Amino acid sequence: MNVESIRRDFPILQRTVNGKPLVYLDSGATAQKPERVIEAVNRLHREQNANIHRGVHQLSSEATQLYEQARERVRTFIGAASREEVIFTAGATASINTVAYAWSERFLHEGDNIIISEMEHHSNIVPWQAVAERRGAEIRVLPFDEEGRLMTEQLDTLLDERTRMVAVTQASNTLGTRPDLRAIIEKAHAVGAHVMVDGCQGVVHGGVDVVALDCDFYAFSGHKLYGPTGIGVLYGKRELLDEMPPFLYGGDMVDRVSFEKTTYAPLPLKYEAGTSNYIGAIGLGEAVEYLRGFDLREVEGHEMSLMRYAEEQLRRIDGLRIYGSTKDKCSIISFNVEGVHHYDLGMILDKLGIAIRTGQHCAEPVMTHFGITGMCRASIAMYNTREEMDTLVRGVERAVRMLR
Repeated sequence: MNVESIRRDFPILQRTVNGKPLVYLDSGATAQKPERVIEAVNRLHREQNANIHRGVHQLSSEATQLYEQARERVRTFIGAASREEVIFTAGATASINTVAYAWSERFLHEGDNIIISEMEHHSNIVPWQAVAERRGAEIRVLPFDEEGRLMTEQLDTLLDERTRMVAVTQASNTLGTRPDLRAIIEKAHAVGAHVMVDGCQGVVHGGVDVVALDCDFYAFSGHKLYGPTGIGVLYGKRELLDEMPPFLYGGDMVDRVSFEKTTYAPLPLKYEAGTSNYIGAIGLGEAVEYLRGFDLREVEGHEMSLMRYAEEQLRRIDGLRIYGSTKDKCSIISFNVEGVHHYDLGMILDKLGIAIRTGQHCAEPVMTHFGITGMCRASIAMYNTREEMDTLVRGVERAVRMLR
């Protein structure tokens, strides 16, 4: 894999920050965009912009064709059985909220329970809390241990005949942990429960085959997959999506409308009310095609090699603790240094041109587990280099000397 060639595909990596070459280690929050995606979005605005599905004129036909082509590209990328199972949303948060609202209307009742893992992003916690409160259901928590390993052996004590949903991440955005999803899904299905997988990090680091995984729902955001912001994907098994009511109501999701009765359009339009972010969806399709030009196992191997190298160097710093040490974690390094506030460390690194994430990472229960207020997080992507890992380590060492 030619990393220098890859870096040339990403224009922003050529810039400087505070007079230093940019070292971008915040791809877990949002990944940078290759020229192919940028140009596709610009071309649509310049040459092909028209509302989809509604027009008979040439521009509308072209935009509609590109939009549905993007859906097929995503379907192939995640291994869905049919294009009707791929719903475009505003992002993973919108995808999970869609499921939480629409699914709960059909499947969740008073006295039922929902199991959520302790390491979830807020987007896979708060929607379930809201629907549980509204429907009179119980929230149960599957914990993780000090290494960041999800304690799936405790699932047997949490699951019962009233469990309706298990919400779990494919890869933790703070710890990098990749739980054994197959085991979780099999146990959930054995009691008749459904499974919602947050794939925001997992789809980038290692990918997914939703049919092989046998999850019921899967969500991810385009901007973490080298695509535009404001676009995401919800995959759902067709039989469940057919049974669930719509989440949003309006144009393009209807079949017939009268003041007596409205009937809804078939999948996938049933869940795509109003004017979709068709330009974002087409940009995401371009990002997917860009990634399909690589051996994703080779990409993941490159990212993991950088992570292991950086962790080895960082552990030599006195008082530095890395959170999440499971063997199969993805390329995320979350850490703190004793006696140094994470915000202060992040601000000094920024002065050196190094972009990391600081704070709670929308995973406050993880911080509560460790008894801390936040972490530093370096998230590694396909365009990062070994030299950038050295720059990160030197930057942390310098910041620690200054702050102590």
